[in-house]
Amino acid sequence: MRKRQYTRYFSIYILLVSFFWISIIYSEEDRLIKIGSKKFTESVILGEIATQMGKNISEKVIHIKELGGTRILWNSLLRADIDIYPEYTGTIIQEILAEHHIQGEIELEKTLKSFGIQMSKPLGFNNTYALGMKRDLAEKLDLKNISDLKRYPDLKFGLTNEFLDRGDGWPHLKKHYNLPQDNVRGLDHDLAYRGLESDAIDIIDLYSTDAEIEYYDLKVLSDDQKFFTDYKAVLLYRSDLQKHNPRVLKNILKLEDTINEFIMIEMNGQVKLYGLSEKQVAGEFLKRYFNIVSPIQQDTFLKRLMSTTIDHLILVLISLTAAILISIPLGILSFHHKKAGQIILGITGIFQTIPSLALLVFMIPLLGIGAKPAIFALFLYSLLPIIRNTYSGLSDIPNSIRESSVVLGISTITRLRRIEIPLATRSILAGIKTSAVINIGTATLGALIGAGGYGQPILTGIRLDNTTLILEGAIPAACLALIAQGLFDLLELIIVPKGLRIGSEA
Repeated sequence: MRKRQYTRYFSIYILLVSFFWISIIYSEEDRLIKIGSKKFTESVILGEIATQMGKNISEKVIHIKELGGTRILWNSLLRADIDIYPEYTGTIIQEILAEHHIQGEIELEKTLKSFGIQMSKPLGFNNTYALGMKRDLAEKLDLKNISDLKRYPDLKFGLTNEFLDRGDGWPHLKKHYNLPQDNVRGLDHDLAYRGLESDAIDIIDLYSTDAEIEYYDLKVLSDDQKFFTDYKAVLLYRSDLQKHNPRVLKNILKLEDTINEFIMIEMNGQVKLYGLSEKQVAGEFLKRYFNIVSPIQQDTFLKRLMSTTIDHLILVLISLTAAILISIPLGILSFHHKKAGQIILGITGIFQTIPSLALLVFMIPLLGIGAKPAIFALFLYSLLPIIRNTYSGLSDIPNSIRESSVVLGISTITRLRRIEIPLATRSILAGIKTSAVINIGTATLGALIGAGGYGQPILTGIRLDNTTLILEGAIPAACLALIAQGLFDLLELIIVPKGLRIGSEA
């Protein structure tokens, strides 16, 4: 009888929580034209230029900037989470569609169409990969070509994480040139220049349009055995965009053959070296070459803080609320049904061991990019502490109390509601507090998949080597975690009877 009661109530509870998640996951958004960009400066600038070109026709154009690597952007385009993003022909051929062994742009366009994707004509510049080093070291070692590196196996390489794994990256470059170096570490592209300047590393991978090459007076090693192919900048866009928003697409495609290498290097330098925003640089480009004046509102610190705080709170509150709603019943179930409890704790424990960034990426095929996959990943991370503490709180209740309630004829549900839950409240609140703090910190990674929050200024600050921007996200995140701890401590004083707090206050 008791098991049937638990099963019935738990089924109703799960049904209600399911409706909660369905309403979040399948909530409809207005039809917007979403332009994506990768998390390096040039891609953000190109995405912003395309966005402002689109907004010149329609206000329903937004820029989802600084998303993760190539695969995240490509899969988002296939899923219609974004409609357009800047890419490079070499990356498409060598990385995205490598298994198709494409020869030439005609075959490339044909293959893309089979995915429902089309490619613009080149924007006007080629941004190929290269290897570079400090000029004085190159002259000292008489290094001019990539093949010369074979003479110095002890040189320290600092390569971008994506380049380390790409089909057109380090593994095949090393094999092509028969390079002996094993001291190779992965790091963010924007931090590599700092490592080179401090002599922590000797060789880095470059983009040929990086403004830092001239700024730091680096030596670009010649690709004497022609490993790197052309990386012509293009725009990839969904074929259905021609049907739904032909005027906007037509205006954006006016960018074809308008940005040469010198213009791109100059724009990269204005952002990376002189601190202008991508919006400002894009606006100046459009004014100079298209006579388009884009109204650009400069965000104040308070406005940015308000926006990132709202985004972060949405991520945390929705995921934590959902976790509380389902974790407490699961904790109760785990205590009263030991075998089921072992399974529940085991599964939620597995979620906790998955690296947070990996879990966010795993969510993308199911939920796309943006807030939804981030919320669901944070929800999964929040389960274990609450379930475990609910289980522990109930386990710590003396058996004599339960036996007395049975003798008095108190029903199972009444005993749970009036005795067991109140006695376990301190432990449950401690689990929720732990989940909240973990949630707030982990939510900063949501910016990599377009979820916003405090991770956005941190990500931008790392990209631009701007400590102020990094602190703009890090300090509020830390303060929010402290506020959450304080609120739960206050909540414990309000909810938990004084008699149950005596032991902890002594």
